[in-house]
Amino acid sequence: MKSDRLLSILLLLQTRGRVTAPELAERLEVSVRTIYRDIEALSASGVPVYAERGRHGGIALLPGYRTDVTGLTADESRALFILAAQGAHSALGLDSAFRSALRKVMAALPEPHRPAAELTSRRILVEASRWRGGPMPAVDLGVLQEAVLAERRLRLRYRHSGTDTPRTYTVDPYGLVSKAGVWYLVADRRAEPRLFRADRVREATLTDAPVRRRPEVQLADAWAVLKRQVEDRPGAVEAAARVRRTHLDLFLRLCGNALTAPPDDDGGSEWITVRLGYGEVREARSLLSFADNVEVVGPPEIREELARCAAAITGVYGPPAGTP
Repeated sequence: MKSDRLLSILLLLQTRGRVTAPELAERLEVSVRTIYRDIEALSASGVPVYAERGRHGGIALLPGYRTDVTGLTADESRALFILAAQGAHSALGLDSAFRSALRKVMAALPEPHRPAAELTSRRILVEASRWRGGPMPAVDLGVLQEAVLAERRLRLRYRHSGTDTPRTYTVDPYGLVSKAGVWYLVADRRAEPRLFRADRVREATLTDAPVRRRPEVQLADAWAVLKRQVEDRPGAVEAAARVRRTHLDLFLRLCGNALTAPPDDDGGSEWITVRLGYGEVREARSLLSFADNVEVVGPPEIREELARCAAAITGVYGPPAGTP
């Protein structure tokens, strides 16, 4: 709707200052000509907006002009209050500030939208942590957050998974990402994107050097690259297995990240065939937790590895040697 677009332009100009017409057009997914028509409409309605031509030109509001959020729709109002359930602000030390901001937004909402917004905050809960994920390690995001906001380089002592000795890196941070309740620092190291899990950072020191990120790369861009690297990583060892139907849901929940294709399910058989990818043979040991409800069909090296592990477990839990 045009009214929503006009409000979006107004809020963008209010928060970002001068913005070019092509930027607004791209952000709102309309043509530049439409943006100029919208600016004329805002001006005609009394909004002090103006356009400057030239290399450093753009569209801006007169200094000091502010608007409120009374143009929010009912859906937009509810969406804001769902954010209150996500909890990421707590780790950033913004718990009280977030509650205060919501109170101010509630006071500024159009009267008809307030009951729906209040009801949404009571009836919808977003829980970011996984079932039985165990206690999350304590994370101090203070220095990481300061480096991200201060545009400074960061020196880290970081412990990689499976190692005891931290290594030292100097990085150029893009920002912080919370995924499934786990915080990550996204940063460049030697102009290459890197991912650092916040709870493995043993020490973080803010340097005096300004950050040196790659031009035109934003946090969302760097995160998208790193996410693809993790999720699209090909398995060095491919395996085929049979899963008993009664355990398929549990298998998919626990081992779904190893699937290389959807399960081959005809809808009636007791056993469903799945195809898996692992970085190395020993990663398939987790399948032993399903006992005889999962059978690896191939390759032989994974079957042999599981047989060795099963024999070792039998040796631990079987009857003592010499017992009749």
